[in-house]
Amino acid sequence: MSPLNSMANRVTLARVVLIPIFLAILLARLPVWGPWLAAAVFGLLAATDAVDGYLARSRNEVTTFGKFIDPIADKLLVTAALVALVELGRLPSWIAVLIISRELVVSGLRLVAVAEGRVIAASAWGKAKTVLQTAAILAFIVKDSALILDTVGPTGAQAFGIAAWVVMALAMTATVGSMADYFYHARDILAGPWSRETDDA
Repeated sequence: MSPLNSMANRVTLARVVLIPIFLAILLARLPVWGPWLAAAVFGLLAATDAVDGYLARSRNEVTTFGKFIDPIADKLLVTAALVALVELGRLPSWIAVLIISRELVVSGLRLVAVAEGRVIAASAWGKAKTVLQTAAILAFIVKDSALILDTVGPTGAQAFGIAAWVVMALAMTATVGSMADYFYHARDILAGPWSRETDDA
């Protein structure tokens, strides 16, 4: 079966194609409803991660291409949102660097595991990381919008901003925790055994 004949893969590819539209809406600085529209698009795209997974399993359409493109689509969406928030001055760059670096490190670790014939299953840390990152990004997209200020007033807007930072702190904790968890479960792979060629090098 061609990968493009899979409904799950079509959903995943749609997520990738719609990322530039999300960025255009977010970076356009549209008044009043702009941030909320961007948040709605981001939330919809993030939700498709569960949809394509369900479709692949329920329709027996799990493909090698799907296993390849799905995590890439997720990382592209989160990376695009973080970089855009830094560009808009809503998020410190070091937070984006931390989260993106974690994805790169874990992706490299997975490649090493695959090369050794091992698969590191997703843990509760990883699932918590995904949920918290999504919630934090959504909160940061809208936290400075004029609509919040007009609706709940300065005190409510300040409280919402504090809550957004709390969620982001939890997301960063889960990000670091999930990376440590991956390293823990791959400790025997990273420790060796090493080939003679590697030792001589």
